Amino acid sequence: MPSSDGRSDPKHDHPDGHPCPPLNSTATSHHATSPIASPGTVPDDARPTRRLRGAFAIARRRYFRPQDAVRNLPRTNEHIRKSPVRLIDENENMIGIVKTEDALARAREVDLDLVEVSPDSDPPVCRILDFGKYRYEQSKKEKANRARSKTAEMKEVRLGRSMKIDPHDIEIRLNQARKFLMEGHKVQIVQNFRGREMLHRERGHERMKHVTETLEDISKVETPARMAGRRMTMILAPDKSKISRVKQQEAAQKPTDDPAPPVEESALDTSTDQGETTSE
Repeated sequence: MPSSDGRSDPKHDHPDGHPCPPLNSTATSHHATSPIASPGTVPDDARPTRRLRGAFAIARRRYFRPQDAVRNLPRTNEHIRKSPVRLIDENENMIGIVKTEDALARAREVDLDLVEVSPDSDPPVCRILDFGKYRYEQSKKEKANRARSKTAEMKEVRLGRSMKIDPHDIEIRLNQARKFLMEGHKVQIVQNFRGREMLHRERGHERMKHVTETLEDISKVETPARMAGRRMTMILAPDKSKISRVKQQEAAQKPTDDPAPPVEESALDTSTDQGETTSE
C-alpha cells in the first residue's frame, strides 16, 4: 500500500516480490505534476460528482425565500428619487416645493419619516409622518374596504325533492330567495322530478312561472327554465333599479314611532274622583 509520500510499503508488496501499484494512481500522478497541489488534498476535478442519466450532472436548485409585497409600499426617506417635492409637514400644513434633502432634514429634526404619498403628481407630494403608524392605518382601511365590498355569489334554492311540496314550503323558499336577491346575489331555482313526474314537465314550467311572477319586483330572468336530467333550473339575477325602488318604498312605509302625549296628574285625579262619586 502506498504511503503518504507515494512510495510503496514493503509490507503490502506482491508475494512474487513486485511492488503493488498505488490504488489511486491517477490522483498520485496528478499530485506529482500539479504545482499547487499539496499532499493530502484532492483537486476539484478529481472529486466525485453526483451524476444522473449517464454523464449529465444536475445543478442544485437555489431556494428563494418569498418576500413581502414591498412594491406596493410608498418610498420613504433616502429611497425618494425625485427632487424637488411638494412638502406637507407633521401638522398637515402645506409647506410648498422644497428640495428632497431639505425635506428629509426637516423630517429628521422631528424624529419622523418622509413618505412619498403621491408619486405620480408633478412634483411628487411628500408628507412628514410616522411611517409605522401610517402603514397600520392603511391596513385598517383596506381591511374595512374588503369587509364592506361583498362579492356576488350564486345561491341555490331547491323547491323540495319532488313536485309534491306544500305551498307554504314554497313560500318559505321564495322568501329566502328574495333575501338573497336583496343582498345582491344571484339565485338558481331548482325543481327536482321523481318517478312518473317526468311525464308532466309542464307542471315544472308552471311552477317556475309562478316563481318568476313572485320575484319579478326585484329580479330579472338571466337564464330561463330548462331541463338537465331530472332537474329543472332557472337563474334569477338582482335588478338594482327595482331593488332601490323597493327599499325606498319600505323606508317610506315605516311608521314613525311618536311618543304618546303625557297625561297630566290632574286629569287622573278628576277621573278617579268621578269614579268614586258614581260609586257612592
